[in-house]
Amino acid sequence: MEETSGLSSMKFFSDQHLSYADILRPHEARARIEVSVLNLLRVLNSPDPAISDLSLINRKRSNSCVNQGILTDVSYIFLSTSFTKSSLTNAKTAKAFVRVWKVMEICFQILLQEKRVTQRELFYKLLCDSPDYFSSQIEVNRTVQADVVALLRCSRYSLGIMASSRGLVAGRLFLQEPGKEAVDCSACGSSGFAITGDLNLLDNTIMRSDARYIIVVEKHAIFHRLVEDRVFNHIPCVFITAKGYPDIATRFFLHRMSTTFPDLPILALVDWNPAGLAILCTFKFGSIGMGLEAYRYACNVKWIGLRGDDLNLIPEESLVPLKPKDSQIAKSLLSSKILQDNYRDELSLMVQTGKRAEIEALYCHGYNYLGKYIATKIVQGKYI
Repeated sequence: MEETSGLSSMKFFSDQHLSYADILRPHEARARIEVSVLNLLRVLNSPDPAISDLSLINRKRSNSCVNQGILTDVSYIFLSTSFTKSSLTNAKTAKAFVRVWKVMEICFQILLQEKRVTQRELFYKLLCDSPDYFSSQIEVNRTVQADVVALLRCSRYSLGIMASSRGLVAGRLFLQEPGKEAVDCSACGSSGFAITGDLNLLDNTIMRSDARYIIVVEKHAIFHRLVEDRVFNHIPCVFITAKGYPDIATRFFLHRMSTTFPDLPILALVDWNPAGLAILCTFKFGSIGMGLEAYRYACNVKWIGLRGDDLNLIPEESLVPLKPKDSQIAKSLLSSKILQDNYRDELSLMVQTGKRAEIEALYCHGYNYLGKYIATKIVQGKYI
């Protein structure tokens, strides 16, 4: 795709210069799909019929910026007004052009039936109906998020596509979904309580808590250890994990907690490596891929550990060399605009030493040390 000014006969909405995605009700989303189809038909039925290009927001890093909060501590990624174009007459983008209309057709049917599907379910439906255009999950994901959401300016959830959630929550939190009994997240065992992928349900869930901290944990195994040890009884907190890179539902849940309990600090416990920092930054700022909606999920997350000043707690033999993938992530982060200076310093130290450290390395002090480590960091205010 090549960049363009965005002036095209396929410019469906007068507010196309505004880079955000709306949350719409089903009939509103259907209306936007109908308008886009009508515009295409109008072009095809004109005296000089031609299929114009689709102008879509450019999702490259060069088109992203970070909004630094003035009246709030929350900063987030947003996309500027540079566009790319997808054309049916260009051999490189012709299939991508057709995919947009195929996905919109299925989304229209989903909205009519008042159903919700995951992107995985959407992939298999498209693979069955249009195998010549969809051969992988990545193609569906890219078409939905990079093309259809950008074209229609509405969220993925507004199109009837539900987030698949890997997230878990445990600790001093009561959750009550509409019409159901309240769930005590401190009594769900070491597995925690599964966060639903239904964003509307999450938005209408009642939350009650006497916690003083929200702690985001990168790894499921570490989450399991902290919950099994009932660390939340000693540190009044709520633990949340997305089991790695965060999905939309877990990010939405964390954001919902941050607005429901605005005085609770949100602290992140991640590995001391570029991937751990990338995970933290996704919770904190959002992602370029979801740049049209990042402001809905961004939270003021602080980095509690692991950090460079914790390396003295870890045996030298527990430090392992950076992997090639780590170096790629580090290079990407260092070239981005999102890193604050102290985060950039941490990442530079990783690159200079060529080393990485995992949270599990702290087990050299015993399996119950994690709770003490977190408590010490909180008491000393050592989070950035």
